[in-house]
Formats: sequence, structure tokens, C-alpha cells
Amino acid sequence: MTDLVTGPDGLPRCAWGASTPDYAVYHDTEWGRPLRGDDALYERLTLEAFQSGLSWLTILRKRPAFRLAFDEFRIEKVAGYGEADVARLLADAGIVRNRAKVEAAIANARAALELPDGLSALLWSYAPAPRAARPRSYAEVPALTPESTALAKVLKKRGFRFVGPTTAYALMQATGMVDDHLAGCHVTIDPAGDPGGA
Repeated sequence: MTDLVTGPDGLPRCAWGASTPDYAVYHDTEWGRPLRGDDALYERLTLEAFQSGLSWLTILRKRPAFRLAFDEFRIEKVAGYGEADVARLLADAGIVRNRAKVEAAIANARAALELPDGLSALLWSYAPAPRAARPRSYAEVPALTPESTALAKVLKKRGFRFVGPTTAYALMQATGMVDDHLAGCHVTIDPAGDPGGA
């Protein structure tokens, strides 16, 4: 049995990326592509934290509402949120209404502002060396790594919340710090990525 699936378009994909049309677009155009930029990475960090305990598909479908609710994830703007904003967010049915996660998003924006070289530089400094080959199956894809464990530890030390080693690894996968597309998947990744982010 393979963890690759050939879609109606004839292209082989990681099986999760072929499970719904939403996932197919995300898998083909975003997941695993190098992403840089403080606000762009803050968005992904925040959404990974909100995903904790939920399906990523839920978060993906709510992402437009999250972007609207969190001022497009502009770190400086979110860092200035107060109690009225917490109340507004907890009343917004378009997002995941969880007080601890909302408060963590705000605390994380404030922590990101304090980073001397910015969030992008810190996160990417923990990216491991590229693998010699892509994983052949999901069994070869870890849930966490020494690098994600170290990243989670430094983020926590700097005041970030909801960023354990597993969340940190999911962030690394989503933003191209590691390439966990399976061998044979049609998606090709440029390790240099887009220096401007997206």
C-alpha cells in the first residue's frame, strides 16, 4: 500500500493532499514551500496553535475569517490588542473561539515584537539540513524532531505559548523548513524558496 494517491488530474500526491479539494490546493500551492517574513510566519504559527486538537481542514476553511479577525496577522497590530479585542474575538463565530488560544495569539505577537532579529530569522535558524531523500511513506515522517524540540524550548523561553515540539514540527513542515512531501509526489520544492515570503 502506498501513501501516494493519483488524483483525477493524473498527478500523484501525498494521500492527505488528495482527500478534499481544499487540501489539494493547499498541498499543491502552499504546504512545504519555504515561507519567510515575520507576519507571514506569525500567521502560520498562530493557525498551528489554533489547530491543536482540531482538524487542519477546519482551520484552513476558517482562515479567511481568521485573517479578517486578526488584522491580517500583522504582528504590531495584534500586539496592541486589549480586553475589548479578546471579547470581540471570542464572539466571532467565524474563528475558533478558545480564550486560551486567543490570549496566546496576542501574547505571541508581543513576544515576536521583542525578538531582536525578528520571528522569521529565529524560526529559520532552527531549520535542519535538507534530507538526502524525501520520505517514502508516512511511517518515515516524524511527529517531532530534535530541532522542533529545541525551537519549542526557545520560543517558550521567550514568552510564546501553544508551541510545543509537535506544533513546532508541523510549522516546519507547513513553511518549508523541512520537505515532508513523499517520494513520488508531483510537488517540487525550491529549497531557496521565495525570500519575500507570501
